[in-house]
This record gives sequence, structure tokens and C-alpha cells, in this order.
Amino acid sequence: MNQEIHAVLATVRYDEPHLKRLIDAFAPAPVYHFDPQDKEGIRSVLQNVDVAVLDADLDDQILAGKNLRWIHCSHAGLTKSARPEVFRRGIILTGAAGRSAPSLAEHVFFFALSHVYDAKRLFQAQAEHNWTRFSQQFAASKGLSCKTMGVIGLGNTGSAVARRAKAFEMRVLGYDRYDKPAPENVDVYYAMDRGETIEPILRESDFVVLCCHLSDETYHMIGMDQMKKMKPTACLINLARGSLIDENALYQALRDGVIARAGCDVFEKEPLPADSPLWDLPNMMVSPHSTPRVADIYGNALDILIENIGRYRRGEPMRNRLGERDVYTK
Repeated sequence: MNQEIHAVLATVRYDEPHLKRLIDAFAPAPVYHFDPQDKEGIRSVLQNVDVAVLDADLDDQILAGKNLRWIHCSHAGLTKSARPEVFRRGIILTGAAGRSAPSLAEHVFFFALSHVYDAKRLFQAQAEHNWTRFSQQFAASKGLSCKTMGVIGLGNTGSAVARRAKAFEMRVLGYDRYDKPAPENVDVYYAMDRGETIEPILRESDFVVLCCHLSDETYHMIGMDQMKKMKPTACLINLARGSLIDENALYQALRDGVIARAGCDVFEKEPLPADSPLWDLPNMMVSPHSTPRVADIYGNALDILIENIGRYRRGEPMRNRLGERDVYTK
């Protein structure tokens, strides 16, 4: 069933060429564009629009719009936007997940290669002008091609990780919610909706990579019990959301050698507090929630939005649509 778009509120901070693309894509519906801090301007049109394209997460002011039928948040990780009220009202909620997938996948392999090459000690040996440590270190290491990567969450980023893992000739295990055939580049696929768990991935993987949404369903999905099931030589990598991991358990597991290493770009509290013990662990790699941008992040986000405009008007399933299973209340 086709759906008409009557009027649009946009608070995205686009330059003129990107904004023109957005306006043209919504035509003939008018687009009211405001800076996200212009509360009065937003309030003046809010009751007249049925679609909102937001620069950040939605808030109570936006939800006061009584005629909203579709809200698009132009970023990924909509933990704060997946609110129960949105789904009770039947509002479609979508995001821009996938706009940075190539860079996020590269970041995973920055952590993975740093683990394989023991980069911290490599740089230390170079600083010491110590050739012997170089040779001993590499004689004992094995490359990625003989290892298994387990990817938990096979959305845009997870799929990009799997594709790159196969380029390194790795064995790839995958886990996601949905009962479906094994996705491309995944050797063995496990599904929550088939009643399967992440345990085989934990047991068999040399790298466990978290690429899934944070929700009540996935909060602290990795704790001490899960890390004890991992190989003692394994590396845990998190590019998704910090609260997927119990950080107290992570600290203990790294300190006590339950797992060999972790690489995290996200943490439960950000910035990571200066007194967090994670900073000082020699087998912990920290990056400050800062992956290098893809070449045209706004263009990528617009491509996703424009595809969804067509899908919305045709009454087709929306890309990156969230549902009640994505609600996070912790």
C-alpha cells in the first residue's frame, strides 16, 4: 500500500549540496529545515509534519509531534531513540547504520592485526633498538589466515567484517537474530530465533567481534561466564556499544589471563574515566570511540535515507528499521 509524505522536518547539519539532495528526494513534500538547537523553529512546524529527519537522537519535543509516522535518525546506534512509546504509537523508526561500515570493519582488523603482531611489544622493541625481540616475537606468531573470526551481529558492519575476514582467508562464524540461510562470507551461521546461542562462537573463535545492537536483550551479553568459554589465546573486539560487555568482568578476565587480549572502541561510560583500570592493562587496546571517517559519510547516510523514502512511499520494508526488540531501558 502506497504511503504519501505530506511534510518533513529536518534538523540534519548538511552542507548545501547534501541538503539539496534531501529536499529533492522528498519533493513534492515541503521540507522545513532547522538547526537542531532551534527549538522554537522546530516547535512552529512540528504538528504539521508526518516525517522527521533528525541530526541526533529523538527527544520529548520531537515525540510531541502528533502526526509523525516516520522518524529517521541520521546516525547509527539508536539506543536512546528506540523508546517504547515510538513503537506503541506505530511510528516507523530508522537510522543510518551502514554509513561507516567500511571504516568500522577496518578498525576491527587494526585490533586483530595488533593482536597477532603484538604491536605494543613490537614498538617497545623498536624503541629499544632490540632486533632479537623482533625475531623471537615473529617466530612464535601465526597470521590471520589460520585463525577463526566469530562475528556477533551480521548487519552492515558485521557483514563488512566477514567479507574482510574471508579476504584474509580466515574461517568465519556468524551469529544474528534471524532464522535464515548462512549469509555470504560466513562459513557457519547461528541464529537466536532458532534457539541457538553464541557458545560455539565463543569456544571456537580466535577473535570474537561484537557488531550487534545494544538492547535489553544484549545488555552485558559478554560477562565472565562467556569469557571463560573463550580460548585463553582469544581476543575480544567491541566496535558496537560498551554495555554489551560487563567491564568489571573484562578487567578481571584480562588481568587473570582468562582471555589474551581485548580491543575496544566503545565503553560503558564515555569518555573512559581516567581512573579506569582498563587503561593500564598491557593486554588491553583502547581507542576513543573514534574510527576514521569514510570518504563521504553524509553522502552515504543520504543514500540510505533516499532508498528508504522510496520504500516508505511504496509501502515496502524499510532499511535499518528498529522494533521493540531494540528497546534499551538499562
